[in-house]
Amino acid sequence: MIRIHGAVACVTGGARGIGKATAAELVRRGAIVWIGDLDLAEAERTAAEIGAHAAPLDVCDPGSFADFHSAASVHGPPAMLVNNAGIQVMGPFAEQRLDVYHREVAVNLIGPINGMHTFLPGMLERNHGHIVNISSMAAKVTTPGMSVYSATKYAVAALSRAVRAEIAGSAVTISTVMPTAVHTELTAGVSLALLPTREPDDVATAIVDTAEHSRREITVPRWLAAFGVVEELTPEPLLQRLKHLATLRQPPGHFDAESRRGYLDRIGQ
Repeated sequence: MIRIHGAVACVTGGARGIGKATAAELVRRGAIVWIGDLDLAEAERTAAEIGAHAAPLDVCDPGSFADFHSAASVHGPPAMLVNNAGIQVMGPFAEQRLDVYHREVAVNLIGPINGMHTFLPGMLERNHGHIVNISSMAAKVTTPGMSVYSATKYAVAALSRAVRAEIAGSAVTISTVMPTAVHTELTAGVSLALLPTREPDDVATAIVDTAEHSRREITVPRWLAAFGVVEELTPEPLLQRLKHLATLRQPPGHFDAESRRGYLDRIGQ
């Protein structure tokens, strides 16, 4: 566990959504917060709004992560890293562009790998630090129309579990947070009528709380944790029928294109 007040905390993808809410919650609890984001202008606006610092960050680029770490280190060794940056591609698997899927894997999985590989050595050397990797309930309950997204989030959970076992003898901790659908730009144009949903502030509170209790895997809301067991134990043909009903018989990954246009333009889809 780490003491948040006075700690240097870094949040990737911190300009918007869950990242912005997490950065704001860390500031509220007294942390020195650095936001890293590909959209530096938006990150700087967010930082000015909440009382944080901003730096450019492309999570897919190890050199960019090293520069981000150096920028934050002017206030002291980073004690917390939140690997939050992520994108979501939706639609039938065979109909999507392969380069967009490669980008999704790079941001959602290579990003946390780069972040952990950059920040973890110093934390282990100091025997002090905490990393939060943002996964998703899509890691526990696979979702038609979000195939590669589900795969990346499953991989993030597995990555966290494996590295956590490697460093179990140290005081450095790693938590995986798995939110349900959250009202952010990432879910723009998506029908959430039959899903339990949360606001970014709800997830941010759960993320920051992990620094003080260091639970290994946290679903938001917590009662959803059991659904992973249901997914594993339910026969797949029955699961397929249930998931088809849950999507109101819409095509896999259906969304309102007009409502989602701004997000799709931003992620280059």
